[in-house]
Amino acid sequence: MSPAKAGRRTAGPRAAAADRAPAVLKRLKRAYPDARCALQHDNPYQLLVATILSAQCTDVRVNLVTPAVFARYPDPLRLSGARQEDLERLIQSTGFFRNKAKNLIAMAQAVVADHGGEIPRTMAALHALPGVGRKTANVVLGNAFGINEGVTVDTHVIRLSGLLRLTRQTDPVKIEQDLMVLVPRRDWILVSHLLILHGRQVCIARRPRCETCVLADLCPGARPAGASARKPEAPPSRR
Repeated sequence: MSPAKAGRRTAGPRAAAADRAPAVLKRLKRAYPDARCALQHDNPYQLLVATILSAQCTDVRVNLVTPAVFARYPDPLRLSGARQEDLERLIQSTGFFRNKAKNLIAMAQAVVADHGGEIPRTMAALHALPGVGRKTANVVLGNAFGINEGVTVDTHVIRLSGLLRLTRQTDPVKIEQDLMVLVPRRDWILVSHLLILHGRQVCIARRPRCETCVLADLCPGARPAGASARKPEAPPSRR
């Protein structure tokens, strides 16, 4: 074998994550050229509210609920004075509505008291708001402000990054750290949208469509051709 061939890297399933990640990103960009946030919003406040509501709820359901919420509470000041019972009725179908209503009102009160009614633009300030974790803060920073502070890690991102062996971690924070090393900073927000879309449309948890997947030859977790459908195997955890 020539030195050139011996030193050539492969992007196949046995390749290291650092070799495989660029090919995964390139193919997903080609497959989903219009990938973007699925939560409908017109401003940072609306996106923050929608993202808090999206916990344990589909984006489709959230998008059905938020128009009425935004009509009644169009800004943090209005939301800060909401009666919890009234807000609960509007968001009940999103699940965990009592806790969500409590967090939304507390978040709005903090935004009004500490930030003059404007949604803050830093990870630290957003993370300090009631009901806002790092995942929610990443969504708002990346999609409302165009700030690539980190990678949004939801259940689809956890599952697909494990199947693709882009990480062997199971903790969302550690998964985010691994992806931030593998993916260029300019694509930190985009990679989440790409993995989420692929997880919803092709790499479906209970019935993965490996036979039509653009990543099948790169994916160590891909189902062999002709194999019966099964739930993809979870990545091994480190102890």
